[in-house]
Amino acid sequence: MRNFSVVSEFILLGIPHTEGLETILLVLFLSFYIFTLMGNLLILLAIVSSARLHTPMYFFLCKLSVFDIFFPSVSSPKMLCYLSGNSRAISYAGCASQLFFYHFLGCTECFLYTVMAYDRFAAICHPLRYTIIMSHRACIILAMGTSFFGCIQATFLTTLTFQLPYCGPNEVDYYFCDIPVMLKLACADTSALEMVGFISVGLMPLSCFLLILTSYSGIVFSILQIRSAEGRRRAFSTCSAHLTAILLFYMPVVLIYLRPTPSPWLDATVQILNNLVTPMLNPLIYSLRNKEVKLSLRKVLYQLGFLPGQL
Repeated sequence: MRNFSVVSEFILLGIPHTEGLETILLVLFLSFYIFTLMGNLLILLAIVSSARLHTPMYFFLCKLSVFDIFFPSVSSPKMLCYLSGNSRAISYAGCASQLFFYHFLGCTECFLYTVMAYDRFAAICHPLRYTIIMSHRACIILAMGTSFFGCIQATFLTTLTFQLPYCGPNEVDYYFCDIPVMLKLACADTSALEMVGFISVGLMPLSCFLLILTSYSGIVFSILQIRSAEGRRRAFSTCSAHLTAILLFYMPVVLIYLRPTPSPWLDATVQILNNLVTPMLNPLIYSLRNKEVKLSLRKVLYQLGFLPGQL
């Protein structure tokens, strides 16, 4: 289909039903964004600076922190810009870029959580073969694979959305460019494309979730075979942070993309949870119950001058 678009820019209307709350939202979201950046940067520094954390699990956690820095950066800067009173306009190319990078980073994180679950499965169910299964080469291939398939998925969804003609209204009833709100502005019948997009967006996270479920079924079975209570507690402890992060990641995806009747206000609220709050909480989730990460964080904070005295 040829693109007969005559729209050169779109207007982001922002979060529905929040008129007059711009200042409060600006302070709130700016705080979330700053804490997200600082928390994930500290996790990165803690892992990179500690030789004890140079293992496959922390390698993938390092990549997750990088993506948790970029993921909110897709929509937050523009949102903070217009909440501070600047223009709400975004170019056609800028809108397409927002949609592509949002789904590229989101899909890559989805694949990354699946790989992290497999890593825990290998560590707990096959401890003697773990270093062979999760070799340096295997980790690099898995890390590159998550980005590669995330890029393919995002390219497909972006092409699907922007090959439509946009020839009339250009007001996006949302705070960034995403598939459901963009399809409403298209000057063509989008019912078939909505179904294709629904299947595509739904099938990918569902497949990942089933693989994660398979990994954790094996993990639970292996943990129950451990005789010592301390051994079971330690095994469960290493997985609890990952399970918490998975739930925080998948719940918004289900609520936004897999509901038959969308609600703009609810979608915006849940998407902000997914875009800002979850990336902000991930550093806390992965560090609070992990003694090695906490110790490395203390060393980093001490070296930066944020902690007094000797460690």
